[in-house]
Amino acid sequence: MQTKTKTSKTSPKQSLGDLVSLALSMGALQAKLIDTKSIAVRDWVRLKCQFGCGKYGKLLTCPPYSPSPERMRQTLTGYSNAILMNLPDQSMATHDMIAKLERSIFLKGYYRAFGLPAGPCERCEKCNMEKCINPRLARPTMEACCIDVYETARKNGFSIEVLKTEDEKPTYFGLMLIE
Repeated sequence: MQTKTKTSKTSPKQSLGDLVSLALSMGALQAKLIDTKSIAVRDWVRLKCQFGCGKYGKLLTCPPYSPSPERMRQTLTGYSNAILMNLPDQSMATHDMIAKLERSIFLKGYYRAFGLPAGPCERCEKCNMEKCINPRLARPTMEACCIDVYETARKNGFSIEVLKTEDEKPTYFGLMLIE
């Protein structure tokens, strides 16, 4: 008896190393595949947003609307890989790069890809607090998701220091969750 083999119409997933190369080609200054167990989620990070950032409560991508520490910890259990990226800045161009990278990785078969850019979302002059009008592009930052960027970056071999003067240039990071 002969049986027919069904062929898949979807292509095989691209290797994770190729996705790191893709992140670099799209504008990341540095990119590294990391284990999500190395991502430090800390309760105190939300306090730094609440008592230190003028965007707190004013954007749907920021606390208290972004994931709580517990929710982020729970979310990370559904991922084993991520790409940690050193980004050139925290502009909307960088936000767009993260959105395009997320979409590209999604189309390569990693349908759970989710990107976290650097800096608060500034897509709209004033955030529509009823419902985001750019849900395909708007994403919370690592900090908005209670991720300790300093600890996470250092654990994964990146250099990051506290700025001591306004003349110093910040180091920005983004994260792409992949499964």
